[in-house]
Amino acid sequence: MSEAPLFTRTDPALGEFSLRPVDPPADAELLHCWVTHPKAVFWLMQDCDPAAVEKEFTRIAADPFHDAFLGLHNGSPAFLMERYDPAHRELVGIHTARPGDVGMHFLTAPTATPLHGFTLAVLTTVMEMLFVDPATRRVVVEPDARNTAVHALNKAVGFELRRTVSLPSKDACLSTCTRDQFLAAQGDHR
Repeated sequence: MSEAPLFTRTDPALGEFSLRPVDPPADAELLHCWVTHPKAVFWLMQDCDPAAVEKEFTRIAADPFHDAFLGLHNGSPAFLMERYDPAHRELVGIHTARPGDVGMHFLTAPTATPLHGFTLAVLTTVMEMLFVDPATRRVVVEPDARNTAVHALNKAVGFELRRTVSLPSKDACLSTCTRDQFLAAQGDHR
């Protein structure tokens, strides 16, 4: 049985969004469909089978510096979010992490019936969840430099591009968003 949501918010136009920890054995088949879909090319898991997806999310679940969460929209699985400590994962030696920095990745599920504003609502939910923790002072992301759609979304919620960095698997746009930047961007959307 899946765990209860750790965080829930209601979007006035789109309904309820919530997040719970990924359950690798129970969620592997679903996540396999998402991370191997052509729109998830930047997750670099295109050739994974369900067992490899389960193994990867089991590894994340055991890592004290990395977490994965399944996002629900009105109770149905709809997105994936990963949270990591950039002082210990992803950006070690590339980004000088400050106290309160939290790294994040997110992916919306493929759908045949897209909802206007859905991905922005997902990213807003993710950011709100991260900033609920008073220790979180800044969110750090490193999306692939070619992923222009996510760069526009990141900017919409307050991320500021710091620089392009070379990671082992990609050239990435290192960007950060403080709590104040996020709140200011939310004012722009109301």
